[in-house]
Amino acid sequence: QPSEKKPVVKRQAKPKEPKESKPKAPRKPVERKPRAPRAPKAPKPLKAPKPPKEPKPPKVPRATKGGKKQQALLEEGAGGVNQTNSICDAAESQQSARVKKEVRVMETLHLFSKAGGGWSEGPSSSHQPYGGKKEEPEEDFAFDEPSLKRQKTSSAPQGRPTRLPTSGRAFGEDLNMNWDLIQLLSERTGVDQWVCLNISQLFKEENTIPFIVRYRKEMINHMDADAVRDVQLVLEEIYALAKKTQTISQTLKKEGVLTAELEQALRNCRTADELDHVYAPYKKGSKLSKACRARQLGLESAAQALLQSPYTLDLRAWVKPGSEGLSTLEEVSTGVVQILADIIAKDGETLTHIRSLCDKSMVMLQSSVSRTALKEQQKEGHQGKPKDIDKFHLYCDFTCNVQHIQHHQTLAINRGENLKILTVKVNIPDRVKSDFCRWCLNVRWRPKGYPREELMKILRDAVEDSYKRLLLPLLSRSYRAKLTGSAEKESIAMFVRNLRQRLLVCPVRGRVIMGVDPGFRHGCKLAVLSPTSQILFTDVVYLHGSGGNREADKLRHLMIRYSCNTVVIGNGTACRETEAFFADLISRRFFQPLDVSYCITSEAGASIYSVSPAAVKEMPDLDPNLRSAVSIGRRVQDPLAELVKIDPKHIGIGTYQHDVSQSSLKAALDGVVQECVSFVGVDINICSETLMRHVAGLNTGRAKSIAEWRETNGPFMNRDQLRLVKGLGPKSYQQCAGFIRINPLDHLNNHRSPCSSQRMSRPRRNGRRSSQEKPAAKGKGKTKASAAVPTLPNPLDQTCIHPESYAVARSFLSLVGGSVDQMGRPELRQCVEASVKCQGLEALAETLNTTPDTLQLIIDGLTQPPGFDIRQDFEKADFKRGIVSMSDLREGVVLTGRVENATLFGAFVDIGVGRNGLIHKKYITPDKLPADQRRRSLALGPGEKVEVRVLNVDHQRGRIGLDLIRVLR
Repeated sequence: QPSEKKPVVKRQAKPKEPKESKPKAPRKPVERKPRAPRAPKAPKPLKAPKPPKEPKPPKVPRATKGGKKQQALLEEGAGGVNQTNSICDAAESQQSARVKKEVRVMETLHLFSKAGGGWSEGPSSSHQPYGGKKEEPEEDFAFDEPSLKRQKTSSAPQGRPTRLPTSGRAFGEDLNMNWDLIQLLSERTGVDQWVCLNISQLFKEENTIPFIVRYRKEMINHMDADAVRDVQLVLEEIYALAKKTQTISQTLKKEGVLTAELEQALRNCRTADELDHVYAPYKKGSKLSKACRARQLGLESAAQALLQSPYTLDLRAWVKPGSEGLSTLEEVSTGVVQILADIIAKDGETLTHIRSLCDKSMVMLQSSVSRTALKEQQKEGHQGKPKDIDKFHLYCDFTCNVQHIQHHQTLAINRGENLKILTVKVNIPDRVKSDFCRWCLNVRWRPKGYPREELMKILRDAVEDSYKRLLLPLLSRSYRAKLTGSAEKESIAMFVRNLRQRLLVCPVRGRVIMGVDPGFRHGCKLAVLSPTSQILFTDVVYLHGSGGNREADKLRHLMIRYSCNTVVIGNGTACRETEAFFADLISRRFFQPLDVSYCITSEAGASIYSVSPAAVKEMPDLDPNLRSAVSIGRRVQDPLAELVKIDPKHIGIGTYQHDVSQSSLKAALDGVVQECVSFVGVDINICSETLMRHVAGLNTGRAKSIAEWRETNGPFMNRDQLRLVKGLGPKSYQQCAGFIRINPLDHLNNHRSPCSSQRMSRPRRNGRRSSQEKPAAKGKGKTKASAAVPTLPNPLDQTCIHPESYAVARSFLSLVGGSVDQMGRPELRQCVEASVKCQGLEALAETLNTTPDTLQLIIDGLTQPPGFDIRQDFEKADFKRGIVSMSDLREGVVLTGRVENATLFGAFVDIGVGRNGLIHKKYITPDKLPADQRRRSLALGPGEKVEVRVLNVDHQRGRIGLDLIRVLR
């Protein structure tokens, strides 16, 4: 094969250059013969095929990689060093040297083929995920492309760079590492380098994800918030790695053990695992390694001599009778073996090769019951452990290829291991060991010259010891870390998607609602809420005792008195009985003339919220049990405004949330809450302080300052007045201004928010009379001047248009012949559509000196009707009048339901029988989904309405198996 391959490479590398240099060829070898030492640069012409026409030649240097000079040349080329002219001169003048070089390459390849080892110098596992990620699409809902490619931006409407990645190298120079930050970020995320550079720069400038996704689309190539958040997480990991590397280097320098080679090895590390592997022997608190002890005895020169000049090495000369570790020839040999094993295990090329061997092999993850759990199970009178073992019965004798194991399986195995119920190990085939040892002895660590048999035995022992004692544990840890990291990321991503869909459920406007927190012994807590979520009435009724008829009359009186025709029941204890009670009254038309309906909603987190400081501040005079009923009712009236008051981990969605990194989970959940609140927008004059603090660019302190300014000075008249708020600087204003709405009718109609407390009304009324005077008074002793801030309302403040684009918006209105007063009206929409159709969006954007994305956002803001809410197209609460019990279910019955929770193994659906059914993920196939959902990693999410078929009903265990028929819209 080498003899067939090389002529092809020769023909590809030569044609373009020799054609131009043929006339000069006879003269130059004579003139430039003294330049023969530059022959090692001959492989450099292979950089010429860099243009897309000839992508294959650059692989040749990797195939012949073995010398440090060639490796340095390749790294230099990757860093952007351009030496094309000198290389071409060398190529023209050294044709004979090139032929000799290629002959040596062919001999080397022949040697490898004889040794039985293949030189697979592909990217290491730190650059490219091992095979598991490639086959995941079939198993993890990524129907059309792998999860890594979901972040690619090639399918974006406008995929051209807005900034050239020429400064990418300079961008990460402060990290002081041997790799390019932007290139590494691109490799690990699958995002184009120019996009990675822009995202890194935007984050460096302290921009928030909602602001970037909405107002800087052209710079990120239309990536969504999840993809940008993934890039942010990887970027933070890379910065943390660089910071840790600098800390380790400084520590080793103080201890006096930092050598130039060790410093370069540290700077070459691309993952935390690699860094820990290099640093492990030098940790101060760690036990001194065998290799370090052998080096202290002075045996390192003997180990180096065995590799460099074995014919000069005589180990008997190192024997020192009476010295510990050197008293016999066997002890000296053992010390040399330990040093050689350490050298082999730390070599980057060796690590790359053994990882490539593992990637081509069937590496298995195996779990079994631990001895500790078995001993506990055998103890008499101990009842806890057997039940725990039963929970993990699927993994008591479990074996799976690491390339095919599912994320939920990894997390379940990790949980069992943490509970000391399972024992887990990674099984690497013996073939990997034999191939690795053969490659080390014949290729990478083959001694120079002809070593004696006893020295070869030492080298063989060193290779085996390095594999068994050092490399095998490293590989096992690496596989476990990668599997766990991948599973945690997918679990967090699942939680984020579930939370987003739960928060963006369409609010129920304009209804008086009765929230019911059901219960037996302590009764059912009621709260009647106005359409603006003000508390009208609270009480406790006992529906499940002997006085049910008397309580029913009380309910009827309340509902007629407040014209309440909607009941919201929490899904906790006594939910089914309370639902049956109301369904019976509705079926008997007990509430006539009202047409009453009810719905069931999740009450997860309501009890925790009811005793929280936020609830005490908002409802100081209410009993905590009654606060739960208020929260349950408000979850239907405005889910976003109510659920942001509760820690997302207590909302009852997601899987294995306690087994993943809590810091990563909290950051991701806080990010998605901020994204939802910002994209929906908040009316600054009526929203609660709790909701306000989740707007991009704001935090607890700034939200409090805004609320205080609002109570002192009256309602905001325009967005510019936000500049007068203490603690709100230019950057914060830029980030939050586009997500804040100001409705001029708020201060005229005395409109109240669902979330605003009653005590806020008096200061506002007092402040309204002096709203024109207060800003001036506020600016007296402050650095912020109020004179420059206008106090007149601006109609554009009701839209999603950012203040930085107001001038463009006005120019656009003049261009199409419209006015600000026509915003949201059909006539302005017709004018805009006609102009865009006639001239085109890009031409209009060029005329207005803006980008098409910004212009499209301006068009959306001008044409959307007043009070537009992005949630109006999302799922709404299900209201019903009758119930179905689990005993009514039969196999094959077709029902409609709503997804309550999505997990890594399927989706749980509420079909109205008191128990959620499970659609296993194997039944969620692309042909059953709408076209816009087929490319999502998770096919179904909370709140989506589905049509399902009952597959099986297990009454004893309370389990219902479902098959997805279609998603209802």
